[in-house]
Amino acid sequence: MNKPVLVVMAAGMGSRYGGLKQLDPVGSHGQLIIDYSIYDARRAGFETVVFVIKHEIEDAFKAAIGERLSKVMDVKYAYQDLDDLPEGYAVPQGRVKPWGTAHAILAARKIIDGPFAVINADDCYGPQGFKAIYDYLSSHPDREGCYEYAMVGYLVGNTVTENGYVARGVCVEDPEGYLLEVTERTHIAKDGENARYTEDDGQTWVELPGDTVVSMNLWGFTKSFLTEAEQRFPAFLDKALAENPAKGEYFLPSVVTQLLEEGKARVKVLRSQDKWYGVTYKEDKPMVVSALAEKTAQGLYPDDLWGVEG
Repeated sequence: MNKPVLVVMAAGMGSRYGGLKQLDPVGSHGQLIIDYSIYDARRAGFETVVFVIKHEIEDAFKAAIGERLSKVMDVKYAYQDLDDLPEGYAVPQGRVKPWGTAHAILAARKIIDGPFAVINADDCYGPQGFKAIYDYLSSHPDREGCYEYAMVGYLVGNTVTENGYVARGVCVEDPEGYLLEVTERTHIAKDGENARYTEDDGQTWVELPGDTVVSMNLWGFTKSFLTEAEQRFPAFLDKALAENPAKGEYFLPSVVTQLLEEGKARVKVLRSQDKWYGVTYKEDKPMVVSALAEKTAQGLYPDDLWGVEG
């Protein structure tokens, strides 16, 4: 069994943030948010990282982080291209938005050859999740007739921002801790210690208790997921091109939900009590900088994460 690798989705251009947030330093030595996540992943056991990026940001991305990390990890790149589509399909006129998180993972299909974990480039997940997902992937190959996947669940109260709304996958589990369903809610807002979401631009709201388990796109898969996602992509495209050709997205949780409904996979929900830190909006950055500085002062991270020059 190959050792698990880490796949980092870094192709998004940070439209709500107002710039290329993946490359915005938050640490005292110029560290990016992704530095902290990869540091946590490396000490959990990951040795290889695959960055999914756009060709347009390749030079800036490699200069900001890739070249530095290549001194301490095996760094590979995959490119999410809008025209990476099945035969017979074409990019609709006016489409500029990427095809979503499942499509981002498919960009790495030719260089992943075993179990893999998936994270966002602009989220700081904390160490618990990486340890849990690495250990699980290392010990749970697919069973006969059933794929063995995992997801790290976070408490929604630990994952919202004071400065706007976020997108999260709201999870439902069975009594044994396996995922029954995950529903992508794209407009979740903080509500005191709790949260709430709207699907009609704020006309009505649904409350979410602070201990509701949500997905932060920290998933663990076997290679089988790539095959399934690729096979299901045309059906998504048929629907998206008919209903929302400019903005339809192939969400990773949607593929997972289909596999669960068909009984082809099960997903163990691993828990993390860590607080999420991220820069969804520019106003989030001072809080993230402060929180990471505090964790560094407490000894969770060294001041200079890698001890190598950028």
